[in-house]
Amino acid sequence: MPWFVKIETGIVPKVEFDRYIPAHKAYVQGLIDRGHHAKTGYWAERGGGMMLFEADSLTEAERIIAADPLVQNHCITYQLHEWRIVMGE
Repeated sequence: MPWFVKIETGIVPKVEFDRYIPAHKAYVQGLIDRGHHAKTGYWAERGGGMMLFEADSLTEAERIIAADPLVQNHCITYQLHEWRIVMGE
């Protein structure tokens, strides 16, 4: 499966953003459980983060991102890219 990268920027106050973190973590765990090998995290300097995951196609990747509670609750803006790995496991 191809890898995809969602690069995100927070657009709401941290207090509001943090309300949706438990739902976001549950969403990512669901992706892991379904075999998407998802990994998520945030930048050390705050204000944004990234999620890596596998999907069958860009269309599926877009559907996956649309289901993210941070997207659904308008907490972030994001860019979605297919990541073509040239070296590594």
